[in-house]
Amino acid sequence: MNQISETSDPSARAASVLNDTTGTEIREFLAFKLGNEEYGMDILQVQEIRSYERPTRLANAPAFIKGMINLRGVIVPILDMRIKFNLEQVNYDEFTVVIVINIGKQIFGLVVDGVSDVITFTPSQLRPVPSFSAVIDSAHLLAIGSLENRTLMLLDIEKLMTSADMGLVSQIVH
Repeated sequence: MNQISETSDPSARAASVLNDTTGTEIREFLAFKLGNEEYGMDILQVQEIRSYERPTRLANAPAFIKGMINLRGVIVPILDMRIKFNLEQVNYDEFTVVIVINIGKQIFGLVVDGVSDVITFTPSQLRPVPSFSAVIDSAHLLAIGSLENRTLMLLDIEKLMTSADMGLVSQIVH
């Protein structure tokens, strides 16, 4: 996964986000909702999207860890990103889904309010991440994507999931 250079040039940052390690492929992002905000994550890290089902609760787990499910013989921890990002109201309805992702050799399920589409951004549609104090550390964001009347925060989902703040994975082995 590419790292965004510490430059204020939006074109250079955009090129870093869009190009893979060979510098030739454009990455696509799965758009999803958390509350009123729209986010995106690298589609290559998404294994599948499932409807929400109540997971088996884990004793003494943080509130955002809803529990675990058995997904075709693999035990998958289910994390409610709405709780983790301190949304005021968390409802489970027909639009609530679980995005199953692969981070290294780990599989996680992320509960979100819904998914909409897969988006490919051009460099001109990407903006650098401003430095600000927020629930999501700006180090866990790749860029801000702007498309027509939509603005998406593009997550570096691997950095987010392996961060000390999440407390889930101490080291990812690729």
